[in-house]
Amino acid sequence: MSTPPDHQSSLSASAPPPGCPAHGLGADGVQRLYGPEATSDPTAMYEKLRAEHGPVAPVLLHGDLPAWLVLGHEENLAAMRNSSTYSRDSRLWTALREGRVAADSPLLPMIAWQPLCMFADGEEHRRLRRAVIDGLGRFDRRGVRRYVTRFANKLIDSFAQDDRADLVGQFAEHLPMLVMTQLLGMPEEYGQQLVEAARDLMKGSETALASNEFVVETLLQLVQRKKTEPGDDLASWLLQHDAGLTDDEVMQHLRLILIAANETTVNLIANTLKMVLTDRRFRANLSGGHMTLPDAVEQVLWDQPPLAVIPGRWAVGDTELAGRSIREGDMLLFALAAGNVDPRVRPDLATPVHGNRSHLSFSSGPHECPGQDLGRAIADTGIDVLLTRLPDVQLAVAEEDLSWTSSWLSQHLAELPVTFRPQPQSPAARVAPQVTPPAPVRPEPAPAESAEAAAVPVRRSWWQRLLRR
Repeated sequence: MSTPPDHQSSLSASAPPPGCPAHGLGADGVQRLYGPEATSDPTAMYEKLRAEHGPVAPVLLHGDLPAWLVLGHEENLAAMRNSSTYSRDSRLWTALREGRVAADSPLLPMIAWQPLCMFADGEEHRRLRRAVIDGLGRFDRRGVRRYVTRFANKLIDSFAQDDRADLVGQFAEHLPMLVMTQLLGMPEEYGQQLVEAARDLMKGSETALASNEFVVETLLQLVQRKKTEPGDDLASWLLQHDAGLTDDEVMQHLRLILIAANETTVNLIANTLKMVLTDRRFRANLSGGHMTLPDAVEQVLWDQPPLAVIPGRWAVGDTELAGRSIREGDMLLFALAAGNVDPRVRPDLATPVHGNRSHLSFSSGPHECPGQDLGRAIADTGIDVLLTRLPDVQLAVAEEDLSWTSSWLSQHLAELPVTFRPQPQSPAARVAPQVTPPAPVRPEPAPAESAEAAAVPVRRSWWQRLLRR
C-alpha cells in the first residue's frame, strides 16, 4: 500500500483550485466525493481510496472543501465513540469559520449547526437526546406495526390488481414517510410532498435549500398547532418533556427524525426486497430453516447500509487517527459502507453475518441512531405484508439491469420492477374501518407480551411459497 504525501496542508489552507473534473480529482490528485466518478461506483471508489491511503483518506466535498473520509471499521468506531476529541459541533469546522463555505452550498442543510442533539456534546447532548429517546420509546411496538400494516396494504392496493409494479417508486419510497407523518402527529396528506422534499434534501441538489425550507415551515406549523391541540404523538411529547425544549428545538428534532427515518428506511426496504428477490445465498439458507426476514434485514445493513457516508465530526484539537495528522477544525466523514466491508473484520464477504449487529449502519457511541428499532420495524413489517399479499412476486428484469442513483451520502435503488399474479384488494380496503393511532406504552409490556409482539405468524408461509418457486 503506497503512502501519499502529507495532505494536512490542504485541509487547513484556503480552498484548492479546481483539478481534473473529468477524473473526479481536485488539486494534488485528491478524490472528490461528488461528480460522475464518485457517484457512478462509490464502492469501487472506497476500495481505491483504501488501497491508496489506508483506513483514513483525504477527500474533497462540494466546492472542493477538504475532509477526511474514515474507511476502516475500527477507525470509525474509535472516532464515533470519542466525542471529546471529535466533536459534533460543526461550528468548529475551519472551512466554515474562514468563510469558504458558500451560502448556497448543498452541504449546509446537513452540516450547518442547528439546536439538535446530533450537533451537541456533553450535558446539552444528554438533555436533548433524552427527550428524543423518551418520546420514541412511548410508542407501543404493536401499535406501530399496525400503522405500518395499514399503510403497506393501502400502497399495495394501488397496484395489486395489476400484474406488475415498481416496488421502489410505488412502495418503498412512500411507506416510511406515511408512517412517520402519523407518528409525528401530521395530517396524512402531507406525506407525498414531504417524501419529495426529503429525497431532494438528502441528494444535496441545487434545490436542497428550498426543499429544506418547505420541511421547516411545515414542521413549524405542526409545532404551533400541537401547543394548543396536543395528542398522542411525538410532536406533543417533545413539547411536554421535562427537558424543556424550545419550539425551535422541537421543530429541529422532528425534522431530523423525519428526514433521517425516511431516507434510511426507504433504502433499507428497497435493498432488502432486492436481496430477497435476487440473492441465492438467502434462498439456500431459508431452505435449511436458518434465515428469517429480520436476519435478511440485518445482512442488508452490513452489505448495503442505508447511508453510505454520514457527516461528520470536527477535531477539537490537533490529533492523530490511523497515522494521519488531524488538525483542529478538520472535518471527518464516516464511510459506513466502506467500514462494513473492511477486510480486517470481513475477510470473506460471501459469508453471511446475519445475527451480528456490530455493523456501522446506525453509527455508534453517544450519537448512535436512537430510532434504529423503529426503522427495523417499518422495514420488517412492510416487507412481510407485501410478500404475504404477493407471494409469487418476481423480478421483472435481469438483476444486472437494475440501476442506482447516488449522492455523496447514499446510494438509492432507482427502480425494482416486479411481476406477480393480480390480487384482490385487502379486506381492510374493502371495509375501510377506522384505524386507531398507536397508543403510548403504559405500562411497560411484560416479557411474554414483548415476545408475542415480535412474532409474525405468517412469515413462514410466504418464505415457503417463495422457495417452492
